[in-house]
Amino acid sequence: MPLLQIDDGGFTLDGEPFRLLSGGLHYFRVHPGQWADRLRKARLMGLNTVETYVPWNLHQPRPDRFQLDGGLDLPRFLELAAAEGLYVLLRPGPYICAEWEGGGLPSWLLTEADTRLRSRDPRFLDAVDDYFVRLLTPLQPHFASRGGPVLAVQVENEYGAYGDDTGYLEHLADSLRSCGVDVPLFTCDQPTDLERGALPGVLSTVNFGSRSTQGLAALRAQQPKGPLMCTEFWIGWFDRWGAPHVVRDPGHAARELDELLATGASVNFYMFHGGTNFGFTNGANDKHTYRPTVTSYDYDAPLDEAGDPTAKYAAFRDVIAKYAPVPDGPVPPSGAKLAPRTVALTESAGLLASADVLGAAVDARRPLTMEELEQDFGFVLYETRLPLKGPVLLEVEQVRDRAQVFVDGQPVGVLERESHEHALSFVVPRAGSTLAVLVENQGRVNYGQGIHDRKGLLGKVLLDGAELAGWASRPLPLTEPFELGFGPVPAAPVGPTFHRGTFEVADPADTFLHLDGWTKGNAWVNGFALGRYWSRGPQRSLYVPAPVLSSGTNEIVVLELHAAHRARTVRFRGTADLGPTEE
Repeated sequence: MPLLQIDDGGFTLDGEPFRLLSGGLHYFRVHPGQWADRLRKARLMGLNTVETYVPWNLHQPRPDRFQLDGGLDLPRFLELAAAEGLYVLLRPGPYICAEWEGGGLPSWLLTEADTRLRSRDPRFLDAVDDYFVRLLTPLQPHFASRGGPVLAVQVENEYGAYGDDTGYLEHLADSLRSCGVDVPLFTCDQPTDLERGALPGVLSTVNFGSRSTQGLAALRAQQPKGPLMCTEFWIGWFDRWGAPHVVRDPGHAARELDELLATGASVNFYMFHGGTNFGFTNGANDKHTYRPTVTSYDYDAPLDEAGDPTAKYAAFRDVIAKYAPVPDGPVPPSGAKLAPRTVALTESAGLLASADVLGAAVDARRPLTMEELEQDFGFVLYETRLPLKGPVLLEVEQVRDRAQVFVDGQPVGVLERESHEHALSFVVPRAGSTLAVLVENQGRVNYGQGIHDRKGLLGKVLLDGAELAGWASRPLPLTEPFELGFGPVPAAPVGPTFHRGTFEVADPADTFLHLDGWTKGNAWVNGFALGRYWSRGPQRSLYVPAPVLSSGTNEIVVLELHAAHRARTVRFRGTADLGPTEE
């Protein structure tokens, strides 16, 4: 592979002028069986490069475990990119933001309460150095200097919006170099943060979604010579629960792209193809109010969540063709979709009754956080005995993030971090009743100082002003295959309930699971975690990748946390419903 050089006048590739035409494509948000398809469509739109973050929290779920296979087989993704004739911009973090759980930082970094993330705290830097060694050593053959597709590697991510410790960035750059990264390094920041996030001797790039001339001028003021590049050209946006679905007019986005390319700058679309926050991997924002991100990461991108070209795909390709060669041929067609069908969920299993097979309880004086339980995702079930009968007031110092409260198995209320709720009144039927609190991690904060985001019940729990002591804390991650004792569905299930059904498929194809009439929960197809649903919207369907399905009988499991659809049916349809857009 040719080598990228950074000259005063711009980028060169083996001595020839070169413009990066790149698009964001996160391998961890796409089923590995579909990587090749998405990469091919990137090339056909006229891109010569793809960009991907690397989620540290998935690759190293525990300090002594590192994963680089299956859906995390980054070397294979890089090989497929090279086979398609594409270069790669690699963004390994350690922090990635990305609207991803915790900004990609592993939850085990939060076990010690005073650990300072994204800093020169030795505990953090030691963990980062170890991560880089584990990740980058097997990636060395994929750097362009060794014939691979990786042209450049990012140092941190938008650090100027978080801090200004140049020594921290210097440590990361030295660590990358010591792990064999011998291709150019770069940083990226928003225009107002460029100075704080810059690292002497390393290429600065800028992030924006409009007003290209002003954004690039800010970059040139910070960096008088060298290439101009927008590393995150925001052509869409992400959604959060309870807000409208965000879209951006294709024509307007194409005009902004034309303005950017007319300057001679390089670009990376954020995103070319967004994909999906499968399972429990979505992040959240907290600017005085906690706001979790939805499951879909469609991002209103040129390729939609199912990998089908949108109006932006054609519009962007037309603009790119003004500045660079674009492959001949029409826009790729949409992929095949499964025929619509309705599936009855005829079996069920109560979560509270099944808790002992889903996780082992740990006894302690107070409720233990997820991090203390060595748990990344899912739920924690807290249980204790109530000494009093009659009306009581329950107060929780901090709920992270959503707590469903039960007394002797009966629901008595919900406390939501998003609503700043900390207290709940209810009636205890008898002394010695069991108080159960099911807490959902709805996504660790991925931006700002809020990334120090521990989950569960934090601090004291009071009953009528007196601290409740003696708790069983049971982790329910639901991230590994689990076996439940399913039986016939009761007439009126009480409390969180798993519902199960089967359906037949002749030829697997993409589809979307619609849960009209259901309230809130999670869904799995053939054990593959599709993600969260919530009647709050805007998202009203869950993407089901074709490789998840098999010819013959397929299984669907839905965990409904509140009240299921009366008919207890779900529908598979060929189109997504991402909700209403803002007027």
